[in-house]
Amino acid sequence: MWSGLSVEFNVCSTPLPNGRSSKPSDKEQSSESQTKTNCKTCLCLQYPTAEGGLDYHWDSCLKGYNQVNELHQLSNSSGADGAESSHLLEGCPGQKFQVSLLLSHLLAVPAYTSDVLLQPYLSSWDELVRFMEALGPMVGLISKEIESKTSIIRQLALLAEENPEEELQDVHSINSMSTEAGTKNALDVSQHTGPYHSVRSMIWVELNKGLVDFHHQTDSGCRTLLRLHRALLWLKLFLEKLAETPVAGRLRSPSELCREAYQNTLATHHTWFVRRAAELAFIAMPERSFFFKLVCVQNQEELSIVLNTVVQAIGEVYDRTQKALEDNGMLDLP
Repeated sequence: MWSGLSVEFNVCSTPLPNGRSSKPSDKEQSSESQTKTNCKTCLCLQYPTAEGGLDYHWDSCLKGYNQVNELHQLSNSSGADGAESSHLLEGCPGQKFQVSLLLSHLLAVPAYTSDVLLQPYLSSWDELVRFMEALGPMVGLISKEIESKTSIIRQLALLAEENPEEELQDVHSINSMSTEAGTKNALDVSQHTGPYHSVRSMIWVELNKGLVDFHHQTDSGCRTLLRLHRALLWLKLFLEKLAETPVAGRLRSPSELCREAYQNTLATHHTWFVRRAAELAFIAMPERSFFFKLVCVQNQEELSIVLNTVVQAIGEVYDRTQKALEDNGMLDLP
């Protein structure tokens, strides 16, 4: 199932019938009438041929094209800073964490009108884990907890693949009980993928199979997702604060900003011992200049451009996940 999606966009090597290179010219890229042509000839999304027909693959191709356009829109949202922003979001040599890769995963997450694809969602977390690990061993301890959560959902997805027919039947049975709009989205998902393809398909299947307990702790995907969801808000707020311009001529330390973001988010869900351990991790947080090197920028202005772009993408993912959990009364799972 996980191999059915890819967030990498590759330039096709197959030449066009007229002998031109398949890579579009600047004129073609700027022409709205060439959208489908550019998608068809330039973006090769790695979907297995067994999934869906031509219409499904065409929709997938258009989705990939839109993701690339969205990346350009995000980077160009500052007007005059557009060219600089696009340059800043390129790969960063010598760094394990790649902000450009994180952004590409985040942009691949939204699906349909209000759903979240789990494979790119978890891939986004893989990159965020690398980000946390780069901040030192103390902060890296937090990333280990995150990795345990992503592993749970991935393992559930693998187990579901062992009996796909039964799982698919469960999806359809839940579809019949959902709203008209929700039913259409769920059917779209179930026709091409398994129950752990998206957040909403996972919620529907786990509710139907009685895997979600609203009173006791379980290892359900829904409960695990909620923990990741809360952690994502913490990182979103931290990056948002790190991107802020100086107040009264002074930039607050990353340690102070991360502690403040934690206190406003995760701290309310943690025990006293966990909160104390987190405080120690934040004390060891690197200085601001380290973050310049981490994302290959020269100053705070450039850092703000990069982080604000990432924060905007995280916000879309967070809001969609929040809505899915809220719709099913899962914001307070034990």
